Amino acid sequence: MTATTTTDWRDTLRDATDLALVGILVTVAAVPVVTTGAAVAVGAEAVHLRFTDGRWPGPRDVLRTFGRRLLPGALATLAVLAVALLLGLNIFWLRQGLAPGGELLLGLTAVVGAALIGLVALAIPFLGRAYTYRSALRTALSRPALIVTCAGVIGIAFLIGSILPVTAPLLVGYVLLALHTIARRVPSAATA
Repeated sequence: MTATTTTDWRDTLRDATDLALVGILVTVAAVPVVTTGAAVAVGAEAVHLRFTDGRWPGPRDVLRTFGRRLLPGALATLAVLAVALLLGLNIFWLRQGLAPGGELLLGLTAVVGAALIGLVALAIPFLGRAYTYRSALRTALSRPALIVTCAGVIGIAFLIGSILPVTAPLLVGYVLLALHTIARRVPSAATA
């Protein structure tokens, strides 16, 4: 006879509170902005460990991972901010009529922006698998359908966070879990 593992409501509640705490910690660690990449990578790794290996990382592991990811994460954060600034300027110029292209180019820019959000979101769980930032993006690029799914997850989280702003830090942990679940469809590869 095989033993079955059952999950009762206390386990579910424990996971929910742990994910909320992860979201709060990632949000606090991302406040200096340049630490955002490292904070998100550490949060993704914590979620990956919990829902793959069944354990949370210890404080020393978290600090070691944060230190290792700090410089590459800062560069990734600056790259994401630069692309967001360029897309924002493009949208502003198109809406003001300062750049040619009108509504068609405005719609195309919005689609490109949503695709880039989905791409970055899909790359995040691969950081949790100890991928480098570059290899995480490469792996995410190979799965266009999952990019669309991740963009939808980010859109829903943004909508909930804008309706109830106080929940935004809590949502970060749940978004990391949702992205982890989506990325589980992609088999692990050797890290680059």
